[in-house]
Amino acid sequence: MARPREFDEAAVLDAAAQCFWRFGYEATSVKDLTEKTGLTAASLYNAYGDKRGLFRASLDRYVSESIGNRLRRCEALPPFEAIQAFFDEILRRSLNDRQHKGCMLVNSALEMAPHDAEFQQIIASVLSSIESFFLGCIRTGQADGTIAQSLPAEVLARHLVGVLMGVRVLARVRAEKALLEGVVAPALAQLAPLRDDPV
Repeated sequence: MARPREFDEAAVLDAAAQCFWRFGYEATSVKDLTEKTGLTAASLYNAYGDKRGLFRASLDRYVSESIGNRLRRCEALPPFEAIQAFFDEILRRSLNDRQHKGCMLVNSALEMAPHDAEFQQIIASVLSSIESFFLGCIRTGQADGTIAQSLPAEVLARHLVGVLMGVRVLARVRAEKALLEGVVAPALAQLAPLRDDPV
């Protein structure tokens, strides 16, 4: 039977995530992690095995608490409003990101996924869940007439994933309101039904 943690795991993972999120996986040292989390190196290794294990646990928590919570909040809204609310929050977070940290998942996709099969699979799975959220909203909206039927739902959902990734990467270097809103606005406009769209 596993021994219970002798520390506040949520607080440790949140602190570790801040390190990885700001500096990236490779540039974050075990010393950085022990200073930020308050764990000794021995406790870190005992609990998570190594830096990679702590990164995996931190990323899992980020996905659950940040991305997962956003999807759950938005899923409660009508289809078009759900997608709009999702991007409104992305824009708000991107524009208020004074340290230009970006999105931990997107950062990991750029740093880890190209050469790490395990993390490539993890990140691809999360992006698939976001795509599924968009797809569900679009299918429901196309069925009830609140989202345009000019393109197949699958095409629109994939496009929105691309818009999301683009906004989050752009925000790292040009967190400009007009620029980021200018990326999102045409994508949302494409979803708006024309008056002669079939219902």
